[in-house]
Amino acid sequence: MQDLFVLLQAGATEFAAEIASNYMKMGAALAASIAVIGAAFGIGKIGGTALESIARQPEAANDLRSSMIVAAALIEGATFFAIVVCLLVLFV
Repeated sequence: MQDLFVLLQAGATEFAAEIASNYMKMGAALAASIAVIGAAFGIGKIGGTALESIARQPEAANDLRSSMIVAAALIEGATFFAIVVCLLVLFV
């Protein structure tokens, strides 16, 4: 009878580990998608605001454009770090 309990317990722990692994994969995918959506929203907001500012003050277009590109690059860098962390959680 004890042998049966040992076999059932071993099977249950393997099943629980498989379920936890599946939830971990779903969580990593969800976190990566939230990071990408947030970055897309942020870059879109920066672009829209920069175009609005250029329309109001055309002589400052070069300064605004360079500031917009730097801000967008920083947002993309943070997004890539978030995606790499999610992939590390997923595969390591």
